Amino acid sequence: MLSSWVWSSMRLGLSKSLSRNVGGRVSGERRKVDIAGIYPPLTTPFTATAEVDYGKLEENLHKLSTFPFRGAVGGVCALANVLGAQVCQLERLCLTGQWEDAQKLQHRLIEPNTAVTRRFGIPGLKKTMDWLGYYGGPCRAPLQELSASDEEALRSDFTNNGWL
Repeated sequence: MLSSWVWSSMRLGLSKSLSRNVGGRVSGERRKVDIAGIYPPLTTPFTATAEVDYGKLEENLHKLSTFPFRGAVGGVCALANVLGAQVCQLERLCLTGQWEDAQKLQHRLIEPNTAVTRRFGIPGLKKTMDWLGYYGGPCRAPLQELSASDEEALRSDFTNNGWL
């Protein structure tokens, strides 16, 4: 895991290495490329059976969360299927610099997001869609519907955070 000072050093080094002479400039005058806010892309990890490895993906996202927040883009948007307005609101709060409100909303979204991406996966997402008035529909084989206890736990994940 890279600490912020290591990342800053890397950015500075990359910035220096990306500086180049540009035609038509006085000798020695350089044009620098600003790479502030550019982060390495996050690829989707897969298991040996070609399924998305949500555990590894969550681990990778956790590691990236230690980087400075400025400039981060993208996301795992399964939650947007059921709480789309709230996910968009989180983006708006970040874009307008309302960091405290964004953090509060982010913390309310973590548990439901974990439920529909890692803990209960597609069956959990489909069940939640049904609860919120969307069409989740039945799971295709080999996925199984949620058990009664899993459904209760899923409902709790959304209820505890005020979404149901």
